[in-house]
Parts: sequence; structure tokens; C-alpha cells
Amino acid sequence: MQIWLLELLKGAGKLFLHPLIYYFVFLAGLLGISRVKRERKNFHVRAKDALYELRQLFPLGLLIGLILSIITVATGLVIPFAAVLLTGVFMLLFSLVSRVRVLSPAYAVGAAFFVLTYVAGKSWDIPLIGTYFESLEDKVYPSVAILLALLMIGEGILISRNGSKGTSPKLAKSKRGQTVGVHEAKRLWMLPVFLLIPGEILEPPFAWWPVFEMGDNLYSLMLVPFGIGFQQQIQGMLPKEAVRRYGGQVLGVGLLVFVIAVAGYWYPIASIAAAAAAIIGREGIALVQRMRDDNRPFYFAKQNHGVMILGIIPGSPAERMELQVGELITKVNGSAVNDEQSLYEALQRNGAHCKLEVLDTNGQIRFVQRALYEGDHHELGILFVQDEKKWDSAAV
Repeated sequence: MQIWLLELLKGAGKLFLHPLIYYFVFLAGLLGISRVKRERKNFHVRAKDALYELRQLFPLGLLIGLILSIITVATGLVIPFAAVLLTGVFMLLFSLVSRVRVLSPAYAVGAAFFVLTYVAGKSWDIPLIGTYFESLEDKVYPSVAILLALLMIGEGILISRNGSKGTSPKLAKSKRGQTVGVHEAKRLWMLPVFLLIPGEILEPPFAWWPVFEMGDNLYSLMLVPFGIGFQQQIQGMLPKEAVRRYGGQVLGVGLLVFVIAVAGYWYPIASIAAAAAAIIGREGIALVQRMRDDNRPFYFAKQNHGVMILGIIPGSPAERMELQVGELITKVNGSAVNDEQSLYEALQRNGAHCKLEVLDTNGQIRFVQRALYEGDHHELGILFVQDEKKWDSAAV
């Protein structure tokens, strides 16, 4: 037990020696900075601060990573160190692409699986890391396909639970040249998972422990950071609904891939089919979502009978009044409003108090009111689709 505890501590310590953990922190910070610049360009004010993406990088990912670690260690799922190296290389390469969604495990771990299958059993004279590939047996590694499935399941949960939080409002042009509103979810999570790596340190604690592909039954523990990127632009429906549906589809594909991958221990071709299904399924989800959304009318377009809420500034009176993205403000202080000018004029009639008539996303009318105080952010803190010809700001 002492050896196991020591190895757990050493494995966790190796996480901080992994260069990708610092690279992911850099990427998350870069995402936040680029979002703030775009929001200021569109609305002359940011919706959330530049550190928001960085704060989302760890919390839920650590919890899901702990659960996946328990599964991988308890089942004795052994991953060749060469697969860890290849996955890190592909994550680094894919991160250079402008779309953060290609950091999905389906692409990075899937590509690593196929390269591992190709190089297994071959002699590769690669400086420093060549020995890790020379030790590979000439066979398919089903454990890598199962790890891919588990990471996809974790990805689906992350998207469903966290992806819809803090989606960013932005302005776009419709095919007719009109200014419309859309929402963009662009997020990066880090999922650290303990992996059993072939080595010469630990032995199985119990004779019945199901350690797969071990040979001499010796291995070591390593806490490996997996990056999970997510990107989705939503124009035809509410952001929360669209993102949760997307996450549910990724989770469904992950479960299917897991079932196929498990069969790979008896039928090696099933492991190859699982990795291929992960890549095709993940890309298919993105393609179908984009096609369906393009065929829907813009949800955040200008309305004749009210002003559509495109975004809410955190800490503003609008947030305290519990106004929601997608709701329609039809009256302000008893006056009907249908554009930003009429909304602004109605607010000026009573600078100390604000009463709104709101049509919520379920089509129900509700009334909200609040006193306004000096220093309140941008009067109410509502972001909406602006008329660029009339105003130089889209925040009220």
C-alpha cells in the first residue's frame, strides 16, 4: 500500500512536468483575450472578463478526470507510453488550427491510435523516444480505443454541463446583409487522467485484478493532461438548448464507441472500427449541427414588437433582475419599445426606477422592476442587436 501511495504521488507530480498543462493554460487565456476583443468591437463592452475561460479550464475537468482515473486503474487498463507521446504531439499540432474543436479526443487520441497501430512492431530510430516505439508489440492496442471512448464520454458530459455557461454574444451579417445576433461557445477544458503505463514499479495488489496486456504485470502510474476543445456557433435557437443537445450527441457517440472498443479485446478489428467511428461520429455531429443551424431563421434578429436580449453583462442591474438571454422586452416604464432608440428614451423618462414587461422564452409575460443607482453598469447591462447606422454602442 505504501508503494501504491508513493506511486500515486509521483504520478500526480509528473503532471506538473508535462508541458501541455502550461500550454493549455496559455491557450485558455488566449481564448479569453480574443473573445473580449471581439465583444468590445461589437458592443464597446465585454460580456465577461478575459479570465473566464481560464477559470473554466480545471474545476469540472478535475472531477470527471478523477472518475475516469478510478475506472482506468480499477479495470487495469494499460496504455503504452508511446500512445501518450503521440496523443500529446497531435494535441499540440491540432491546437495550431484556428478551430479549437479539433482538440476533441476523437481526433487526437484517434490519430494516435492509428499511428500506433501502424508503427507497432517496426524499428524506428528516433532520438530520445525511439525506445518507446521499439518495445511495442506488432498488434492492435484495444486499451487505447477504450481510453478514447472514455474521454469522449467525459467530453460529452463537459459540453452538456459546462459548455452552455457563458456563451459569447456576437454580431453577424445575414445573407441579406442585415445585422443579426448569434452566440458562440468556445471553450477549452483540461481532463487529467491517471493511466497505467508499462514499467517496473508496481505489481497487481490482488491476484484477481483484471490487468490487461501486462505481460510481466509491472507498470507505473502517470497523471496525463488531456485537452478537450469545444466550439459551436448558434444562430437558430437558444444557446443553452443547442449546446446541451450537442453534448448529448457527443455522449451518445462515446457510449457507442465504448461498446465497440470493448469487443476489441476479442476481435482486434473492433478496436479499429471504434477509433474510426469516434472520428467519423464526432465530425458528423459538427457537420449536421452546422447544416441544421444554417437552415433555421436567426433567433436573435430585430423584432417589431420588442427588443431581443442578446447578452447580459455580469453584475449589472439586468442580471440582478434575472433577465435571460432570448427574452423579449416589450415595454419599459409603461411605454412600448421596438428598437434600441425607443428603449433608451423610455429608460431616460425615469432615471431612478425601471419597470419592464418581458416576454420570456416560453411565451409567458412577466414583469420585473428595480431601482437604478448611480454607477450601475451601462444603465441596465443589456446587449442587443444594434442598428449600426444610428448608434455606436449596442449596450443599454
